[in-house]
Amino acid sequence: MFSHFTKTINSLVLLITISLSVCAQEIVPLNSSATQVWGVKPKKEVSDMSTFWKPDFKQQDWVKAVVPGTVYSSYVEAGLEKDPNFADHIWKADRAKFDQSFWYVTSFEMPKSFNKEKIWLNFNGVNRKADVYLNGTKLGSLNGFMERGKYDIGSIVNRNQKNILAVLVDIPQKPMANSASPTYVSSAGWDWMPYVPGLNSGITDKVFLSNSGSLTIQDPWVRTKLPTNARADLSIALAIKNTENEEQTAYLNGLIMPGNIRFVKKIKVDANDETSFLLDKREFEQLAINNPKLWWPNGYGAPNLYTCELNVVVNDQVSDTQTIKFGIKSYTYDTIGQVFHLYINGKRIFVKGGNWAMSEYMLRCRGEEYDTKVKLHKEMNFNMIRNWIGSTTDEEFYEACDKYGIMIWDDFWLNSNPVLPRDVNNFNGNVIEKIKRFRNHPSIAVWCGDNEGWPEAPLNNWLKENIATFDGNDRYYQANSHADNLSGSGPWMNKDPRYYFTQYPTGLGGNDGWGFRTELGTAVFTNIESFKKMIPKENWWPRNDMWDKHFFGTWAFNAGADHYEQSINSRYGKATGIEDFCKKAQLLNIETNKAMYEGWLDHIWEDSSGIMTWTSNASNPTFVWQTYDYYYDLNGAFWGVKKACEPVHVQWNPVNNEIKIVNTSSNDVNELTAEASIFNMDGKQVSKYNQVAKVNSLSNAAVTAFKLPFQGDKVNLALNKPCVASSSSYSDVAMVNDGKDDTRWASNSTDNEWIYVDLDKKEIISGVKLNWEQAYAKVFKIQLSNDAKNWNDAVAQVNGKEGIQEIIFSEEKEARYVRILGIERGSYWGYSLWNFEVFAGGVPNPDLSSVHFLKLKLSDMKGQLISDNLYWRGNNKKDFTALNQLPKAKLETRYTEKTVGGKHFIEAKVTNPKSAKTIAFAVRVQPLKASNGEQILPHIIDDSYFTLMPGESKNIKIEFKSDLIKNDSVKLSVVPYNN
Repeated sequence: MFSHFTKTINSLVLLITISLSVCAQEIVPLNSSATQVWGVKPKKEVSDMSTFWKPDFKQQDWVKAVVPGTVYSSYVEAGLEKDPNFADHIWKADRAKFDQSFWYVTSFEMPKSFNKEKIWLNFNGVNRKADVYLNGTKLGSLNGFMERGKYDIGSIVNRNQKNILAVLVDIPQKPMANSASPTYVSSAGWDWMPYVPGLNSGITDKVFLSNSGSLTIQDPWVRTKLPTNARADLSIALAIKNTENEEQTAYLNGLIMPGNIRFVKKIKVDANDETSFLLDKREFEQLAINNPKLWWPNGYGAPNLYTCELNVVVNDQVSDTQTIKFGIKSYTYDTIGQVFHLYINGKRIFVKGGNWAMSEYMLRCRGEEYDTKVKLHKEMNFNMIRNWIGSTTDEEFYEACDKYGIMIWDDFWLNSNPVLPRDVNNFNGNVIEKIKRFRNHPSIAVWCGDNEGWPEAPLNNWLKENIATFDGNDRYYQANSHADNLSGSGPWMNKDPRYYFTQYPTGLGGNDGWGFRTELGTAVFTNIESFKKMIPKENWWPRNDMWDKHFFGTWAFNAGADHYEQSINSRYGKATGIEDFCKKAQLLNIETNKAMYEGWLDHIWEDSSGIMTWTSNASNPTFVWQTYDYYYDLNGAFWGVKKACEPVHVQWNPVNNEIKIVNTSSNDVNELTAEASIFNMDGKQVSKYNQVAKVNSLSNAAVTAFKLPFQGDKVNLALNKPCVASSSSYSDVAMVNDGKDDTRWASNSTDNEWIYVDLDKKEIISGVKLNWEQAYAKVFKIQLSNDAKNWNDAVAQVNGKEGIQEIIFSEEKEARYVRILGIERGSYWGYSLWNFEVFAGGVPNPDLSSVHFLKLKLSDMKGQLISDNLYWRGNNKKDFTALNQLPKAKLETRYTEKTVGGKHFIEAKVTNPKSAKTIAFAVRVQPLKASNGEQILPHIIDDSYFTLMPGESKNIKIEFKSDLIKNDSVKLSVVPYNN
């Protein structure tokens, strides 16, 4: 009876409250705009701050400031500093000029629409500290970029004349990591980022006025639980703050959409107090939602979002309103086999993502630009972004990730140093603020304490407790970004594609194996157009120190710029100039970045569970670590990654020549046809290598379709060659390579025994094949020598197993002697081998041109293309210089254009005619302005750097904002590598 009565009262209140004029809380931005002008000036140049409050105060000798923004970026925007993106300007900037405290000053008038009793001045973030003054009164201090300021200014503000707001900002104090945290720790320079004068100090987040009644809503938190995916149980936790001197009774109203789910709760809040409330299905049965629209990461389903509008009503007047966007989801995790696995809504997710070192190195990424950046990650088929050291702090980043289904691995502000922040309590307060501010975002999947280290005591336990308390342990806490069930981080330099398929791609820290890798990267050089935007013409060619100022050299030591250049020279031929260098770099970018992801996908769930490239976002104008560059030009890395990360994908393992179908989606896809074709450089198919198979592609699995029958890859150089061993306890050493499966070599029953084969002369070697008896080597090395005295590790450490074990090198080696050195036995006995084979590398194949093309297709039962893929392959697996001899291709391109809703759309068809005498290799497509040939950036395009055989066509769709061309027209550039 009582329950029925309560529901009846709630229904009556609901009828009353929904008839009120309930509008969202009015917010008036004080960010820089045409009408809101801020000035900035060094503190030392202001002798008397009292002049701010005088009626005749003017900002004529102040620099116009950018808010939100930094002091240095304000001077850049005002034209008082040279363009930091170009040449070495930022390196030459006067650090002392900006590494000091600055005043910010602006004026505002009270909005006439503010008719409620409480007027609030709000700050969302300042780097690093600030004192805030209004009309001569100090309102308070801010400490850390997560700390919010909300000041009741009703008794201070002038309602009918101008108000003066002044903010004194202090810079972070060096050293930065971790002493200055929370801050943007990389601002003092990194191996990808220059020192930013002023260390990105300033008013770095939004400033605004708001108006409310005496009851305000504090930090509402919507949690979702999924007993099954068919029902979601919601709970809403929040506090109501009462700023009156007497107890108040009010009604808390809620509306959740979609679903038109409404609820009302009568509340009481004591005078000058804050009371917490929890609303859940025990009180409101409508908070148990049947058949909810779940939030899924990209590739696994739609990222459905809900809104929850809350308002608190006093005396029939809305006192405060807040709207929360949230997604219904449930994260779970395991570390089976010492490998981190992530699940959402009960589905195990293979993570494909990238690191954001920063959104932009001078904090100039704002608003809609986040939508562009995150959408490009969706286009690459990513499902996660790592917010490296918590360096992205804007709400719009989280909103864009929610929108596009991109999970966030969210770091705090610690980097591998055994150093505590100067003020651990302030650090902890900022941690709590971050969790409270962002916890409603469904995209946050992992909280991480420290980059490549463990948080020093007491921070590690504090972080755990904060996440348990303020996020309910709804997400996993990972203390160290590259250890504890992870497989390390790095390497960060270019590798031969076979490296990523070969046991194991070694990481710094963590466990052996593919596993879950939070950082793995390669230098990525830009296209020529972006290169010219960064480098003065006199420094274009040859490579010089100016390139290093954009991190192609010793400053980016982890990127291995020298090795990257050597790879271009050896694989594609030494560049003749900067345009040739940029063009060849894109081929290297494609093959390496594609192989990174495909190598992990090849081992999905056998060991591998996720990979994130370092980096996917270009924080600054650089020549390393990016998929699209600072100017949004989509380079070869973008296309390699996009192809590899397709939800249903056909791929080639260059080590064992297996063709696999990898499905990283929620659904099985059955009755598919997988095809492989080989083409020579003249465009003619080598039909003897054609393979076709019917396959079912299982959700979250890799299925082998077939193995390509390339000849020459497994020629045994060791057959019947002389062998020498440290001991022999069973038979003649020569039995190990006599070609028989029932004869063997066995050593004494001790560790550190060895056997080597003499190949008679130096040979190119691609790997070995071992057939271990029960007495196997648990740990061993493969070593090479040219004199049988001085040995070098070809593979530093291998985990052995009984039976056949093929170990293919990540790149060919040259040697005369090949040795197996046992480190640790896997049994009581010694080491025992039935067979010891050494594979030849670079064996020419008479059927194939020196460079040839592997084309893969995956089609559904109706013949519709699901996935395609193309690789170039050499008889010498590291020599593709013959590509430079391809004849020019004459392509036919037709396209149509239309403008709809502020966007310009292009649909194009590119054809390599049947009569063509050559392939069209790595065709780059981009829209240009017809008037001057300037690139139209950013744009979304569904394919580029594709290859067409004679008679093949490709349909392309492009879109961009129509205001990028205004009154200009579009010219479509379609250029193959061979042109």
